[in-house]
Amino acid sequence: MDQFVIEGGLALKGRVETSGAKNSALPVLAACLLTAEPVVLDRIPRVKDIRTMQALLKHMGATVVEEGDNRVRVQAARIDRPEAPYEVVKTMRASSLVLGPLVGRFGAAQVSMPGGCAIGARPINLHTAGLEQLGARISQSHGNIEASAVGGLRGAEVHFDRITVTGTEDIIMAAVLAQGETVIENAAREPEVVDLSALLTKMGARIEGAGTSTIRVQGVERLGGAEHAIIPDRIEAGTFVIAAAITRGDVLVAGCEPEHLQALLVKLRQAGVEITEPERGVLRVRGGANLRSIDATTEEHPGFATDLQAQYMALMTQAEGITIVSERIFENRFMHVPELIRMGASIRIEGRQAIVAGPRRLSGAHVMASDLRASASLVLAALVASGETIVDRVYHMDRGYERIEEKLAGLGARIRRAK
Repeated sequence: MDQFVIEGGLALKGRVETSGAKNSALPVLAACLLTAEPVVLDRIPRVKDIRTMQALLKHMGATVVEEGDNRVRVQAARIDRPEAPYEVVKTMRASSLVLGPLVGRFGAAQVSMPGGCAIGARPINLHTAGLEQLGARISQSHGNIEASAVGGLRGAEVHFDRITVTGTEDIIMAAVLAQGETVIENAAREPEVVDLSALLTKMGARIEGAGTSTIRVQGVERLGGAEHAIIPDRIEAGTFVIAAAITRGDVLVAGCEPEHLQALLVKLRQAGVEITEPERGVLRVRGGANLRSIDATTEEHPGFATDLQAQYMALMTQAEGITIVSERIFENRFMHVPELIRMGASIRIEGRQAIVAGPRRLSGAHVMASDLRASASLVLAALVASGETIVDRVYHMDRGYERIEEKLAGLGARIRRAK
């Protein structure tokens, strides 16, 4: 099992390129099931979750051809098995994203209940309830969700009881081939939803309101092929921004979209981090000598992203004062805290709040990653800790970060992958 060995204490310097967004590439790949024509995708990140989704498409009968390091051609002309079996998707939460397109185009789907990070409930019932409103019949047995719509889906009003990103994406994909208009209320506003809608529009879908809480979809008879470049990964970019700040470095984070990072950038500037945009899509991050503690509360976009909470907490261990980090999205997303404490952090958990006292001198230790973003927080802490840190179970990090150790090493970090 791979691990990272990190020697801390060096300020990061240089330029790092942002990969395409994993959380956008996953629904975009699923959307390829909606047409028999080829779809060509650029900026596909080479991470484990993407490989799993590509394997799933191949299992169904689609052809998936890699035309370069980050370019993929997908054609779902013939789907022999409209199913997502457990043995293929057991490590990936995003398997539920194929429900909508399969039912929308083929009228049937069988999807294993999703796996992935153990950070809290991400109920698939929000997906299935929405599909039922569009006319699908849903049943569950033996760990599988089965959906059917023999006469096709029909447009309807879908109101989510709570905001769900993948649920919004799933219903959009189901609705594009449904009869009539679908109105999605309390929809997720994340950039990844907007990116998916942009691809679908290129394919011939009629979508209005992506990026707002109300999305309208006018069903069409068929979709065609398209070419599309995935948006930059805002979570990866944010992780590099925090890496520069925590090491008091000077880093250019290139190929990103600063507008997608505003909630984080505001907090960091308040904390004393110098952040400028010397050119379009490039952030220059210079860590200040003295960090100030700034509270943060995770919210749906455009609020502070839950996927940056663990990384931000690592940074606040180096800030002067008391920081309260509140987690409102997932109920079990403080699993990195005991490992940070092993490294010398002073953190107390009270319900859905973590109270961080700083600054604390961190020291290298043997720690274990519990999920994707927890892995990132431990790596960031290791970069500023004295001595050597060993991070176990970095397969979690491989699910969502492309060549993270190589990118950090390119900035001067002493980090290597070991068995």
